[in-house]
Amino acid sequence: MALTYLKKATLTAQSGASDVHDIVQGILTDIEAGGDDKAREYAEKFDKYDGNIILTDDEIAAACDLVPQKLKEDIQFAHDNVKRFAEAQKATVSDIEYEIVPGLIAGQKAIPVDAAGCYVPGGRYSHIASAIMTVTTAKVAGCSHITATSPPRPGVGVAPAIVYAAHISGADKIMALGGVQGVAAMTFGLFGLPKANILVGPGNQFVAEAKRILFGRVGIDMIAGPTDSLVLADKTADPHIVATDLVSQAEHGYNSPVWLVTDDKALAEDVMARVPVLIADLPELNRDNAFAAWRDYAEVILCADREEMAACSDDYAPEHLTVQAEDLDWWLNRLSCYGSLFLGEETTVSYGDKASGTNHVLPTSGAAGYTGGLSVHKYMKIVTWQRSTREGSKRVAEATARISRLEGMEGHARAADVRLAKYFPGENFDLSAE
Repeated sequence: MALTYLKKATLTAQSGASDVHDIVQGILTDIEAGGDDKAREYAEKFDKYDGNIILTDDEIAAACDLVPQKLKEDIQFAHDNVKRFAEAQKATVSDIEYEIVPGLIAGQKAIPVDAAGCYVPGGRYSHIASAIMTVTTAKVAGCSHITATSPPRPGVGVAPAIVYAAHISGADKIMALGGVQGVAAMTFGLFGLPKANILVGPGNQFVAEAKRILFGRVGIDMIAGPTDSLVLADKTADPHIVATDLVSQAEHGYNSPVWLVTDDKALAEDVMARVPVLIADLPELNRDNAFAAWRDYAEVILCADREEMAACSDDYAPEHLTVQAEDLDWWLNRLSCYGSLFLGEETTVSYGDKASGTNHVLPTSGAAGYTGGLSVHKYMKIVTWQRSTREGSKRVAEATARISRLEGMEGHARAADVRLAKYFPGENFDLSAE
């Protein structure tokens, strides 16, 4: 059975994207040449902000004092969950050594990058959770310096809850700088900061393009597009819960795709009837975003059975994947392409976005087909080492010399030759390419 689209998107994340490359490249070039002063100019132009760029200890304390105690407790709870999960992830990476041949030992060592730059969105919404997700994982990974930056608001500065979250999560410096200028300052080591080895965190199209351009001279978590979410639901699913989950993700932005994949037409039609009502009940900004996302980007797909549903989901490779269906273990074992998986009605993408412990910085626009999301592993370099006895190097040197000569790399061959001559004087070796 071919897939049946009960609702088909008229736009895609790609068709909704504008070409911002030249604008971003120009800003990056300006800031790299002009340094701190040029970054301040852009802060005044785009953020309408002329206060301190690097928050002082007193400013951090004052911001933290503005956060209500109940919210502090919620942020601490979320931070603790993310920290514990990150620590468990880190424990899966270990240093190893292995004797490849007698006398030749090779090893693996996990080394955290030195400096991490964490971007925390603060424009349309204040992404408190992004400060927790990015800074906490960098801290657990062992980065020696962590900078968090977030767009300041005119006359206010960085949102106090973001400052508090970044502070308790372990940020060494907190910077009031948004957009391309914030990314540039961390990359180029402005305002007395160390140059970042890796840039992480979500952001708008300008932030994403800046990370794309800078990738190579600095590491990045991933190149991200608009957030996207897919729900797999069968006849056992609660249509009100399914509809609410779809709307909760559509509110991210006007171009945030949400998809429902099901084998039950009655459920699909019920959900489609509920979604507009739920959207209409949202606050204005959220309502406008969700309405446009549902109208232009959402899809409802009818499949023949659960195998076809799973295959459809893997083809979409969604950032967030929710399963509200029977036999959750079957789905866990069958599904292979997603950023983060939410099994059963008792959990939801919103939990992962905010407080359950898994990271919310995830691959979008089909990138889940080849990569996972942000974790402690993204901040760590897996490097290798080796050592050998002279006897252990003998056979390796012979093979190296002959392979090198066959490739035409005589210098490589001679690096092996001299060791054989030194360690085994008087022995004759056939080290020719033939």
